[in-house]
Amino acid sequence: MTKTQSTTALAPQAGTLFISDADVADLHDWPTAVAALSDAYALPITSAMVPPRVMARGQGFWLRGLCAISPSGEYMGCKLIAASPKIKRASYLISLFDQNSMQLAALVDGNRITDIRTASTSAVAVDALAVRRPLKVAVLGSSSLARNTLLALASIRELSSVRVFSPTPASRERFASEFRAALGIDVTATERPEGAVQGADVVLCAARSRDESPVLLGQWLEPGMTVISVGSTLPEQREVDEDTMARATLIVADMVEEVIHDTGDAIAAIKAGVDVAGKTIGLHAVKSGQHAGRSAETDIVLYKSVGSALQDVVTAEMLLRKAMLTRRCALLSQSIVTITR
Repeated sequence: MTKTQSTTALAPQAGTLFISDADVADLHDWPTAVAALSDAYALPITSAMVPPRVMARGQGFWLRGLCAISPSGEYMGCKLIAASPKIKRASYLISLFDQNSMQLAALVDGNRITDIRTASTSAVAVDALAVRRPLKVAVLGSSSLARNTLLALASIRELSSVRVFSPTPASRERFASEFRAALGIDVTATERPEGAVQGADVVLCAARSRDESPVLLGQWLEPGMTVISVGSTLPEQREVDEDTMARATLIVADMVEEVIHDTGDAIAAIKAGVDVAGKTIGLHAVKSGQHAGRSAETDIVLYKSVGSALQDVVTAEMLLRKAMLTRRCALLSQSIVTITR
């Protein structure tokens, strides 16, 4: 099925569009997604526009809701996540409403969007915080999120080399081979995580250990590094240790209060005496120019993400714009054919 067919076949000419996961794959490209989020974080955003998430818990499953109003002035929406760690299944739905008419403009399958928005926002953070030169990147993890974060970053910044660690040798070798071909640069697998981190400009963490012990230790970090942590978002989860949080000159968060109070990494660091709140700012503050971000090349800067409805809504509205444009082009093409006949 072509891009035009998959989008135009899903909805009538007027009313609510449904954009499936397959449509998201067809419509998505990394530069556009990263640009949409970069632009959004530079616009005025208030806390009222992105309230805290809510969660309903059952026995071994939960339903989480995240709402946001896009600073574009076009859409507002809600993402629902139904998940069961017990059976290792999750489903995602994003609803988009027109800010002017209040019409339900689209329902979007949020499965693929979850990785897209996390990876794209991480690329925005790296671009805002990392040193301005071709980047040496360390990747801890070989999951789809690790892959997507590297792809998003490579779409906007020049990379000089990549080193990847995964505890499974076959996974890290497969990752290295895949990106060696895709990026055309030196991509190597390492046997130990500290081997990947050594000498890097950017450390991408997109993994958690099975026992929730940290996968990144602060003792491995070097002056000037930018650390991206996207793999631990709940109080019971760990990805970076207390020393990482302590050594960071600055912590940049997508959702400041949730990062400080609701992530296992920050909770453990605070318990160990680290003043996490005192050095944590929002990504919006950096992108809008309210905060300079990195103040010196030797600073260690940490971007910590729990995910935000703003990211979901901005990504979904970007896809909706592309879907509507694709549909209009298809209808115009059909009209031309009809007239010609």
